[in-house]
Amino acid sequence: MARDIAAERAELDQLVEGRTLPLAFADTVDRLGDAPALHWKTPDGWRMLTWGEYREQVKHAALGLRAIGFQPGEFGAIMARNRPEHLIADLGVMHALGTPVSLYNTLAAEQVQYIAGHCEATVAILEDDGYLWRIREVKDRLPSLRKVVMMEPPAQPEEWIITWNELLELGRREDKRDPDAFDATWRQVKPEDLATLVYTSGTTGPPKGAMQVQRQVLWMAETGHRFLPVGDGDRHISYLPFAHVFERYIGHYHRIRWGGEVFFCPDPAQLFAYAVEVRPTGMIGVPRVWEKLHAALSAGIAAEPDEAKRGAIMGAIEVGRQLARLHQAGQPVPPELEVAAEKCRPVWDGLRAKVGIDKVEWAITGAAPISIDVIEFFQAIGLPFVEGWGMTETTVGATFAPSLDKHRNGTVGVADYGVEIKIADDGEILVRGGNVTKGYYKEPEKTAEAIDPDGWLHTGDIGTMDADGYISIVDRKKELIITAGGKNLSPANLETLLKQHPLVGQACAIGDRRPFVSALIVLDGEVAPVWAKQHGIAYESFAELAQHPEVIAAVQQAVDECNRHVSRVESVRRFTVLPVEWTAESEELTPTLKLKRRVIFDKYAGEIEAMYATAAPEPQEVAAT
Repeated sequence: MARDIAAERAELDQLVEGRTLPLAFADTVDRLGDAPALHWKTPDGWRMLTWGEYREQVKHAALGLRAIGFQPGEFGAIMARNRPEHLIADLGVMHALGTPVSLYNTLAAEQVQYIAGHCEATVAILEDDGYLWRIREVKDRLPSLRKVVMMEPPAQPEEWIITWNELLELGRREDKRDPDAFDATWRQVKPEDLATLVYTSGTTGPPKGAMQVQRQVLWMAETGHRFLPVGDGDRHISYLPFAHVFERYIGHYHRIRWGGEVFFCPDPAQLFAYAVEVRPTGMIGVPRVWEKLHAALSAGIAAEPDEAKRGAIMGAIEVGRQLARLHQAGQPVPPELEVAAEKCRPVWDGLRAKVGIDKVEWAITGAAPISIDVIEFFQAIGLPFVEGWGMTETTVGATFAPSLDKHRNGTVGVADYGVEIKIADDGEILVRGGNVTKGYYKEPEKTAEAIDPDGWLHTGDIGTMDADGYISIVDRKKELIITAGGKNLSPANLETLLKQHPLVGQACAIGDRRPFVSALIVLDGEVAPVWAKQHGIAYESFAELAQHPEVIAAVQQAVDECNRHVSRVESVRRFTVLPVEWTAESEELTPTLKLKRRVIFDKYAGEIEAMYATAAPEPQEVAAT
């Protein structure tokens, strides 16, 4: 039965008519009151704020901001890890009739200056001295910035700095002086007002501030609830940066509208240690999170000294894979496989419990390509694992599975409820709906390039749509490789295949206007040392390890395996293992771990040219350079 998108959209439009996030927040607090809302860990254990206490702190933050001169329409920049003060500050700015803007913690001082200067932030709310120095370094280039609020007291007090506790105390005093001031202020927020600016990662140039308005965010919350219902007792671990639209929506806006509990994990490396304690009911992650968990679990299984136990675990996963594949194909499960599955369930449960995901009712990957093998692995151990697609400009999502049991591996699902999607003649995916941004702040020309007069967002992603509306992402429009022979290739596909090997942390496929495809490969900084120890390899530095013959041979295996899945013309003919790591802090990756291809091509031009200095061997004869 064909969907009536117009009717779906009209229904969502009616649901959000006249609504704002502050109003949704007030309604949720009225409904949940004394129920737990925010949790954070201290040396003495977990602490918690109820929904009522959460809103009380938002009130004092908003009134405190007004007391220090923050005016309606101004912007507040927030730079902090995942902790309750980050969300309280965000809502405090919003309830004071301003616009909060979260900044990635990994940004350099000049990048902080660009964003804070672009939105003309008048206040910056920072976690500690580790962030303050970046503001100090560029303060003379931020003429609009009047005040800095420090969550942790600064080592050196200064006139232009106020502490978080001092801000809240000012707010408490204002509340006593005028108990009606808070409600009188936030009720002036309008549906068309900005909820935030989310600055894109800047893979091709300076970041753009995608405008997310109140109505747009709530529209996404309504459509999102259709496929991702969140109950009052649901537990979410907040670990991705709030500057990333994925966490900002799932860990903040969706909770404001629908409730649930948020547990803050300030160090993403500790995610699964936290999960063992929290036992989350839902989990989000960019592909690298899932890839690393897959690699860790696989390595743990391979290292099991008891051969019988190791074989039993691997056999249970194979049974799970068979079940997943039958489910994907819509085929019945043979009785003997059902019997085997019942025997395997304790093994699957044990694997999930080991990393704290045994209570997860839904797990989502998004933001970048991921291997079907990784998806299938988690499905095989009983995790309801699906891939969605969206972007900053669509608030967070645009596609998802019609339901958790109707996901098709290799696709990102169908258009969200009320969202229109079509494929342009050149393969670009176009999106239209109430979740689409109104444009880029102060960038009318770039807005016009992205959103056409009919309201279609030109996403820049190339994709296909099958007869049932399921969408597959091929690559970014501007990142497709066109070889010297005229063949169009997807670098992301090759990179995903290469990263299936646990040693490969990052890979960048090269080949545009080149006679063949090559790749720059970076070792996984966590896996490589463990792998070296297991293989008895001694080394003085990471650079030395990267050039070790056994490492090169292992990466060669990853390349060979990649080439088995692609055509000859797509095969990686040469590769270089770089003697460095690429991380969120390095210049090669965006804060969301996407490749900055332009930076990589410039920085490693010598290594790239060396791979093309002589004619390439055939794929089976590939040799590391």
